[in-house]
Amino acid sequence: MIEIKPHRIGRCRIQVPGSKSYTHRILIASALSDGNCTVRRPLRSQDTLLTLSALEKMGVGVRDQGQTIEVEGLCGRLKPCKEPIYLANSGTSMRLLTGVATLGEGTYTLTGTPRMYHRPIGHLLEALNELNIEAHSVDKNDCPPVKVPGGQASGGSVAINCSVSSQFLSSLLLMAPCTEKGLSITVSHGPVSRPYIDMTVDILRRFGIRVHREGYTRFDVDGGQTYRSGDYTVEPDASQAGYFWGAAAITGGSVIVDGVSEKYSQGDVGLARVFEQMGCRVDYGLDGITVTGGDLQAVSVDMADMPDMVPTLAVVAAFANGTTVIENVAHLKAKESDRLASTCAELKKMGIAAIAENDRLLVTGGTPHGAQIETYDDHRIAMSFAMAGLVTPVVKILEPHCVEKSFPNFWEVWKELYSTNLEPDTTNQEP
Repeated sequence: MIEIKPHRIGRCRIQVPGSKSYTHRILIASALSDGNCTVRRPLRSQDTLLTLSALEKMGVGVRDQGQTIEVEGLCGRLKPCKEPIYLANSGTSMRLLTGVATLGEGTYTLTGTPRMYHRPIGHLLEALNELNIEAHSVDKNDCPPVKVPGGQASGGSVAINCSVSSQFLSSLLLMAPCTEKGLSITVSHGPVSRPYIDMTVDILRRFGIRVHREGYTRFDVDGGQTYRSGDYTVEPDASQAGYFWGAAAITGGSVIVDGVSEKYSQGDVGLARVFEQMGCRVDYGLDGITVTGGDLQAVSVDMADMPDMVPTLAVVAAFANGTTVIENVAHLKAKESDRLASTCAELKKMGIAAIAENDRLLVTGGTPHGAQIETYDDHRIAMSFAMAGLVTPVVKILEPHCVEKSFPNFWEVWKELYSTNLEPDTTNQEP
């Protein structure tokens, strides 16, 4: 358990690790490439290391150098693995690798934790079955564990339902270039979390893959293409930046997160815009994005494209005037925890009115009081409620180690809010 000490932060500069979503995708693309790849500034978290370990079990050569990871690609043809591949509760690893495993030999079994066995993957399995790939849920409940046969992926036309997760589409896109005929993909429902699709397409193009798209409804990827080996750098994680921007928002302080750009494909960078709507000042510089807290007002916002930032926004909303309405977030029920229920439960412990209604979350701001925060083994619940402790005394985070899933040194970086203060900002003051 960690108790967060109240602290009114001044002006701070924070560095966050590389993007988790980009690290997963770059590691997979490197594994499918035609030679040696150097991956710079990867996120080395529980989830990304699970993806890396799975790729090793599929025959990919890996040399972990710490600041870089060297990956020896297999030209789109993975090797057999008779043992089950354990992916804990990394939904990204499970979903992306389910499609990629079809490029291998033999049958792969992808397993995880008990919570993973409740996370939906049925729509992806349906799409693979439509492509005559006999992938299936072991327990026949459209959830992991799954068995995926290699050697059956020739390509073709397929429809995919992305109302639950955009990762189903990303999985198909990553495997598509290495099939004989390529894939013509129609999105029948959704997609949610559209920026993550942009991220996948960005990675494909950086690795030399041709992708033709019609918005978010149609994607065509020619077969017989080769991922190009080379030197690839992972950009900073906009999702992790959100906790520090949120800290500035509720304390009235000012935090710049180094290297994060509004031009990112990462949709979570849009959280800064939401904070701006709530009354914060946001400055977009060449060296990063700065959020300075202000008089917070409630907003109504569609968060379908930023689902991971919903707990962060909900905690900030607890300190705003009025009721914040967070729309189109039903798919949060299938995350590491049921994040709508988890966020509501912990806000209520702090005396804040929070209601989950089907596909939206309503949070009425007030004066939160201290509480012991249950994290549900969910990294984003732990990091989001840490923000509240900067203002509210006696906020205790239970099982704080769960942050290792995406941000292993979060608590060390968090301490920098207490010790790092820059020179006063005089750019908008009278001379």
